[in-house]
Amino acid sequence: MTAGERVVVVGAGVAGLTTAVVLAEAGASVHVIAEQVPGVTSLAAGATWGPYLVEPKDMVDQWGQRSLEIFRKLAENPATGIRLTSGIEASRTAEAPPDWATTLPGIRPCKPAELPAGFTAGYRFTVPLIDMPTYLGYLLRRLDAAGGTVERRHLASLADAAPAPLVVNCTGLGAQELVPDHGLRSIRGQHVVVTNPGLTEFFSEDTGLSPDLLCFYPHGDTVVLGGTAIDGEGSLAPDDMAAANIQARCAEVEPRLAEARVLEHRIGARPTRSAVRVEAERRKDGTVVVHNYGHGGAGVTLSWGCAEEVRMLLDLK
Repeated sequence: MTAGERVVVVGAGVAGLTTAVVLAEAGASVHVIAEQVPGVTSLAAGATWGPYLVEPKDMVDQWGQRSLEIFRKLAENPATGIRLTSGIEASRTAEAPPDWATTLPGIRPCKPAELPAGFTAGYRFTVPLIDMPTYLGYLLRRLDAAGGTVERRHLASLADAAPAPLVVNCTGLGAQELVPDHGLRSIRGQHVVVTNPGLTEFFSEDTGLSPDLLCFYPHGDTVVLGGTAIDGEGSLAPDDMAAANIQARCAEVEPRLAEARVLEHRIGARPTRSAVRVEAERRKDGTVVVHNYGHGGAGVTLSWGCAEEVRMLLDLK
């Protein structure tokens, strides 16, 4: 494609907005179409950097490392909502850190005194911690500064994005119907936002494939508590029982969270498939569609790497 050529990006979650920014700053005329701006699932993210149950591993590693590099630079600007934060990932059973964590500089095993009761191993490291409402607002401002435009509209099909010879599909779970992709499924996630009783470090448990997660991420005056990962569920309605259990699990690790006041519930549906889809497709009408979806719980982690992959597929330097 040539500089100045019109590209429609469908979807305004973290994948869509990051892709739109990358393309607009590379010279494309970018127009974003989405029913929700920003996307609800991205708003509900915790969020921190770290690949979470996502394939293919070789590409995920590349995309994730590129995103990590960019997040570290963005953390220099407080307006992005990103901070480099120290914390612990711990396990009640495992002795080795997750593969992705071994790439982080300064990672070290926890001393026994650093681990909560019931945990047998843990690792301390520093990663970008991302306040998603602030960060998504930053991406929207950056897109606007690059000349991109945003339209709130429901699409019944990708063809409704016309007229545009180039469409980037970042619709997340919406790709089930818009592509259609019947291999895409929802994994419901719920977080609870509470007042911060004084926490400055994150904590996360390696819970494997359990639907019950345990993590907390401090963001100034608030803490995001997690969470759930319920495979096959897509409801965005708050579950009061799940929220109470989330807070109770987190309070077992950090007792100060037991009395923290609940401010809001954040619920999203992670768009999950056997492998992240980032590839180009030429449709019968001549439209080129580049797909960028299926990131599961790693949408933030892979966002910049996948966006740059889209730019390369469009051959935009």
